[in-house]
Amino acid sequence: MSRIRNIISATICTALLLASAACGTTNDSAHGAQDGTLTVTASINQWGTLAKELGGDLVKVDSIINSTNTEAHDYEPTTADVKRLCTATVAIVNGADYDSWALKAATNGNGTIVNAAQAGGKKDGDNPHVWFSAKVRTKTADAITAAYRKAMPDKADEFTKLNRDWHARETELEERIAKTKEATKGMSYGATESVARYLADDLGMVDRTPTGYTRAVANDSEPTPGDITQFVKMLKTKQIAMLILNPQEANDMTKQLTDTAKQADVPVVDISEQMPDEYDSLLDWMSALVNAIGHTS
Repeated sequence: MSRIRNIISATICTALLLASAACGTTNDSAHGAQDGTLTVTASINQWGTLAKELGGDLVKVDSIINSTNTEAHDYEPTTADVKRLCTATVAIVNGADYDSWALKAATNGNGTIVNAAQAGGKKDGDNPHVWFSAKVRTKTADAITAAYRKAMPDKADEFTKLNRDWHARETELEERIAKTKEATKGMSYGATESVARYLADDLGMVDRTPTGYTRAVANDSEPTPGDITQFVKMLKTKQIAMLILNPQEANDMTKQLTDTAKQADVPVVDISEQMPDEYDSLLDWMSALVNAIGHTS
């Protein structure tokens, strides 16, 4: 695994070097597009869709990763990807060491960088799947709006209105979370990966995933047979009341866990790492997940 990561790191560095000259020869990113819109590039579509909602017709948003078939952690950016990030008026990265390739690229440009994790008070080493957190979503939305107002001050009032409209929708979601929490508070769950930890926390749920299993997956290593046995036993005895599966990382091990859960009548909820294609906005996706969890509680 370390050798693979070294190869990926070398590829990223090469892409950065190849694109650095292009980033340094344009000032378009500092002044927005000539057609009166701001050029915005996000590393992942979760933040890209949010950026579009907050900018409306005043922005042109481009997301590097748009598919559940792509792993953001180990993504190898092309030279074109790097150029898109470093020539953007506003570059939006996830942070928390989730997309370091994107942060490096954006840092080489002249635009404003919005780091979602940083905006929400998270740091490297924290769970990086911060879009599942209501607090991080709201802080990131405000940071994006501030970047838009800075880049296009004559449209500040329009950006403020779009921000206010978005906050109204986020408030509706948080009210739904609070209502669902009446049923999910204290409910135990296990997770094949800790992608939805922040959402589960917002719902008052309790993570009962075996510690050894969680540690192994977080370190990109294989859980021990003992970790798997413990996980299976907890599902069979219903010490875990819900299993959360990341379908992007399905394998023989996770199949064993999901099969065990189904045999024990423990509900399984699929929560992918990247936003699925059928959703047009981050809030729509979050609402669907809250409904799915609520219906199985």
